[in-house]
Amino acid sequence: MRVVGGSLKGRRLASIKGAPIRPTSDKVREAIFNILPREFPFRRVLDLFAGTGAMGIEAMSRGGDAVTFVDADAGSVNVIRKNLGACGIKEGARVLKGDALRELNALSRWGEEFDLIFVDPPYNTALFEESLNEIGRLGLLRAEGALVAETSKRAPWKAEVPGLVLYDERRYGDTLVYFFKATSKN
Repeated sequence: MRVVGGSLKGRRLASIKGAPIRPTSDKVREAIFNILPREFPFRRVLDLFAGTGAMGIEAMSRGGDAVTFVDADAGSVNVIRKNLGACGIKEGARVLKGDALRELNALSRWGEEFDLIFVDPPYNTALFEESLNEIGRLGLLRAEGALVAETSKRAPWKAEVPGLVLYDERRYGDTLVYFFKATSKN
């Protein structure tokens, strides 16, 4: 696994051997960033269910100023920190170990909003829908922002999310990728 674009292109990223995580493949990660507009502002990014941190690191490589990585697994948190160090990222990264839904509420209490949010929970769990609903309810995505969510093709998703509008959907092998934008805030 490696960074596929930007200033850190080609840097190798560690993974967790034998862990139940499934990092987004280089191919899918590259496709996602090719779909997002080139002039897209990656200033503030949230990598939820971060795993190895590959999505957030990719965003930083492409100009992101600040990325918040959230994962409940101690092994994942250690790998994220290792990958940040291997890429020479010393500033702009915050790693939170904790339950994703609780951390979303904490981020909201702290007044956080994000330009780009990645959501990639474990497949075949209720966390996909729960996290999207919570992000929409809490208004964590800025009006001009984008949310990218991954799930299994075996669990396609068609429900509406308060505060979010689906604008694109792609399939890559076993992975479905959904692209959302925020609805207008009053």
